[in-house]
Amino acid sequence: MQLGELEFRRQSHPVDVIELVASDHDWSFERPCDDEIAVSVRGDWTDYSVSFSWMEASEALHLGCAFTLKVPVRRQVEVLRLLSRINEQLVLGHFDLWADEGAVMFRHALLLSGGVQPTNQQAERLLSVALEACERYYQAFQFVVWAEKSVDEAMAYAVFDTVGSA
Repeated sequence: MQLGELEFRRQSHPVDVIELVASDHDWSFERPCDDEIAVSVRGDWTDYSVSFSWMEASEALHLGCAFTLKVPVRRQVEVLRLLSRINEQLVLGHFDLWADEGAVMFRHALLLSGGVQPTNQQAERLLSVALEACERYYQAFQFVVWAEKSVDEAMAYAVFDTVGSA
């Protein structure tokens, strides 16, 4: 027997859990097939398009979170520098630039090897990690793309932690 040859029968489809979470939060969603669901979520800075895809071969529930930001070719190198700086700070997930579309996407995956079923709490946490990262760094992307700021300037202006309370 080779590693990974064991097959497990799942009690339910992992994307079903995402659909239940989206329904519980009254988020609009579309499920084009059993293995995919697209969820629309309103954030503080923008609206997010979140897609979940079940990847049977790797037993992973993949999340991709995009926001409306078209990166012009002339700013792609600086955005890639920004992505590198941001990704250094992330513990979970990462940002990518899809150069052909000029789109920034946050990606993460939940491994469910051996027939493990995702819980509602895992699905909500997977989504919250994505939304928190997008909300935290959204302005840095805006500064680099539209204000033509450097990575250092964008990170200094957009990413700071508030201490204390008013």
